[in-house]
Amino acid sequence: MTQSNHTSGMQQMYSSFAVFTLSLRLVVGWTYFSAFWRRLVLENKLTPDLPGYIGEKFNHFLPNALGIKPIIEYLVSNPEALWWAMVVFTIIEGVVGLLFMLGFFTRLMSIGVLSLAAGILLGSGWLGTTCLDEWQIGILGIAAGFTIFLSGSGKYSLDQLLINRKVEITNKRWFSWVASGAFPLAPKLLNRSVFTGSLLILFIALFTNQYFHNGVWGKLHNKSVVPVIKLSEASLRHNELTFTVYRTEGVDVYGSFLIGITLVDNKGGVVMELDGQELSSLSKEDIKNDYIAKVKPGKHSLIIPLGAKARISIKDPAFQNLTKGNYMIKLTDISGITWEKQVTLSSK
Repeated sequence: MTQSNHTSGMQQMYSSFAVFTLSLRLVVGWTYFSAFWRRLVLENKLTPDLPGYIGEKFNHFLPNALGIKPIIEYLVSNPEALWWAMVVFTIIEGVVGLLFMLGFFTRLMSIGVLSLAAGILLGSGWLGTTCLDEWQIGILGIAAGFTIFLSGSGKYSLDQLLINRKVEITNKRWFSWVASGAFPLAPKLLNRSVFTGSLLILFIALFTNQYFHNGVWGKLHNKSVVPVIKLSEASLRHNELTFTVYRTEGVDVYGSFLIGITLVDNKGGVVMELDGQELSSLSKEDIKNDYIAKVKPGKHSLIIPLGAKARISIKDPAFQNLTKGNYMIKLTDISGITWEKQVTLSSK
């Protein structure tokens, strides 16, 4: 068999095999292109001042992201940089998703799919109220990207159209690496690469499943069900109570609704108590937000979205007559969940 016939035979074999992955390529490609479609065509989710801004969703990833938390925190702390990042990310998702479906430079696009999926997995793999939603999207996207990288695209693709028409670039060695056709590796090395890559992806699946959800051993947990608020930097002085709230767990589609903030002394006596209606009247000057997701007064409560972090200041005449000692701040959610933090009055 001549070299030309051998090459042609390998091309036909890969083209036939790649047909079997067509549905995977189309569906996975749509999941990424649809993000572009939803944000720019069906709705406008790239305008910071409008409801549904994608930057706020990105902020929800922050509390329990794996490995990329510093990047997320920098972006949600700098609104202009965040906006540019969301625009670029959306365009990349649209281009990668569309070209992946069309089968154009398929292997290069599969690397894009794998990278986007890895970002989703690391950033939001812990989210999902009824199931491991974001984790499944991320890890399956990685597996799909790897699979399509190996197979390339087959008969129903622009890559194959270029090969059939014998366009000059299809004869270049790099074309097989970034597009489709016979993989330019010896069979033995290819088999080892497939096996190693598959085991690596399985390891990533098991590790992240355990890290985010205890899905391999131990007691299962879901951080997207019950709201959790961390209290820190509590201070009581100069007739003012200040503390920082940071919502780290719970449902991402709506906030925690605080209906009470209470300060009690070490004997359990109530020093100050604000109900939901009073909390809804807090001014913007009383709340200093760190991130794009903002703690803000609602109609009947104080709303704390997932990932929001803010410094809250409360002035009350009751603080003027307090004696030195320890006090307790108590926050009450509308669900009945409470969070407490000790604060010390050392001087007036």
